[in-house]
Amino acid sequence: MTATSRPVHQTKGPALSENYPEDLRYTAEHEWVRETEAGTVRFGITHYAQDSLGDIVFVTLPAVGDRITAGQPCGEVESTKSVSDIYAPVTGTVTARNDAVETSPETLNTDPYGAGWIAEVELDDPAAVGGLLDAAGYQAGLGA
Repeated sequence: MTATSRPVHQTKGPALSENYPEDLRYTAEHEWVRETEAGTVRFGITHYAQDSLGDIVFVTLPAVGDRITAGQPCGEVESTKSVSDIYAPVTGTVTARNDAVETSPETLNTDPYGAGWIAEVELDDPAAVGGLLDAAGYQAGLGA
């Protein structure tokens, strides 16, 4: 999740660790990944990303069946401040998408780790998740 027009700032409020669940993995581009019981992963944007973007007003999601590649754009988020790419955190095939965030994009602001998920992916390499950042590593990248 990057945009040249997006301001970079430190998240205020509760302790940063409360904003970055320990059971997730993270990318430097501000996406999170959660492994599911179905053997897929679900991903979305982090608290930091939604906070930096401000009020999210429009979302473009990858389609079911799309092949996505880690580090490559797979959707967009538009806010009152900017338009930013959503970067695929992993490589694989999209098996589900959260259509609810297209009709209620503000869910990405209010519940980024729950109802605000973006898509589910069947991984090409399940071990790839282990190569992503843990919560402490992600926070360290934020300067926390």
